[in-house]
Amino acid sequence: MKTWFITGAGRGLGKAFTEAALQRGDRVAATARKTTDLALLAARFKDTLLPLELDVTDSAAATATVRNAFEQRRG
Repeated sequence: MKTWFITGAGRGLGKAFTEAALQRGDRVAATARKTTDLALLAARFKDTLLPLELDVTDSAAATATVRNAFEQRRG
C-alpha cells in the first residue's frame, strides 16, 4: 500500500489519479480548494482518503497542509 499526496483532487487529472490510487487500495491525502469537491470520494473511501483544503498558490498553506497530512497519517 502506498500513500499519495495529490493536489487538485477535486477535478480533472487530480481526481482521476486520486480515484485510481484509491481503487487499487492505496491511501490518498487529497487536496482541493474546497473539500466539498471531495465529498463523494470521501464517502466512498472514508478509511483511505484524507480530504484537505488547499490553495496551492499559498506557499505557507501548502507547507502546513503537507505537515498536517503527514502527522495525520503517521498517527
